[in-house]
Amino acid sequence: MDRSTVTPVEILHRWHAGNRPSPRDFEHLAFWELADDLRSRAFGITPDNAADVVRCKTDLFFSILDELHTFPLKSTVFLETLWNLWLPLAMQLSTAKQSLNRPLIQGILGGQGTGKTTLCQVLRLILAKLGYSTVSLSLDDLYKTYADRQQLQKADPRLIWRGPPGTHDIDLGIAVLDKLRASQTRNLAAVDNPQSDALKPDIIKNIEIPRFDKSAYAGAGDRSQPEIISGADILLFEGWFVGVNPVVDAKLNEFLAAAPFPISTESDCQFARDMNAKLHDYLLLWNRLDRLMVLYPQDYRISQVWRNQAEREMMAAGKSGMSEAEINRFVEYFWKALHPELFIKSIVEEGDRVDLVIEILGDRTVGKIGRAIDLKLSH
Repeated sequence: MDRSTVTPVEILHRWHAGNRPSPRDFEHLAFWELADDLRSRAFGITPDNAADVVRCKTDLFFSILDELHTFPLKSTVFLETLWNLWLPLAMQLSTAKQSLNRPLIQGILGGQGTGKTTLCQVLRLILAKLGYSTVSLSLDDLYKTYADRQQLQKADPRLIWRGPPGTHDIDLGIAVLDKLRASQTRNLAAVDNPQSDALKPDIIKNIEIPRFDKSAYAGAGDRSQPEIISGADILLFEGWFVGVNPVVDAKLNEFLAAAPFPISTESDCQFARDMNAKLHDYLLLWNRLDRLMVLYPQDYRISQVWRNQAEREMMAAGKSGMSEAEINRFVEYFWKALHPELFIKSIVEEGDRVDLVIEILGDRTVGKIGRAIDLKLSH
């Protein structure tokens, strides 16, 4: 059988069915590691190390098989994503962590339905097999309290939903990331009082990871009890505009002049300008990131379809949900605040700030995987 016709997924299905790896399997897999030039460059795979990469990925694959029962393991899409993205990404994070003497903070930028939650769940599982403890933090966990957001809405009635820039407690986020960055793995020291006894090596200072309950106050949401951790090697910080910088006024005004849907009125344009200005407040938070990846939908409008699908599934399961019209208004509100065609595209085109871009296709499968600079050159 010609090696170019044997796909990794076919081999993984055989392994999952109980077959053990053969030398021919490794040969086929090494061929495919180098077949995708963008992906191989993104993960540092070369003809010299391809065989070692395959061996490491194979060991990890078998080590997590018994713990993937909560995921659709028989799904071809799942296995393909596991082999092509999640396993090499976990290995890359492991290497990046080894070069630091403190926890690694990985930023993950992605809109609704792009797979941020699944990505974090699978990465935590794989990284545990590599010997690393991992904690996830969502931008949603940094929302201001319900009471604070009520006052915020009185001051600016346009903030009808939580989510846009200005609705987060940025100081809280900076404090959490600074404590984590200043800690030694599994031996945390107090960073807020350098003279305190908590700096003694035999005393561990816990870190509170904020959490947010979206069901509180009839769906308006409020802070819940924080998660207490005593150490973490890697923090996965995800959100719909994590790492996004403000764009210059001239570029923003040029974009708004074309009246991109759903921005249609002068008040919509002013809202977009104000939200862009609010992004300046987040720059100190983004400066704490060690790495940034972007889950980049092939067409940003598909997130509206995905949100409707998720809502219908919730209602079919007997849970309350929004109507299609309500969902559309909700999603379009976020597009009016930070339009993905401008802000996400801008950060990807900058190239130097984004380590990895993962294209998400309309059926939620993964398309191109590459460094931002390589994708820019390929276009």
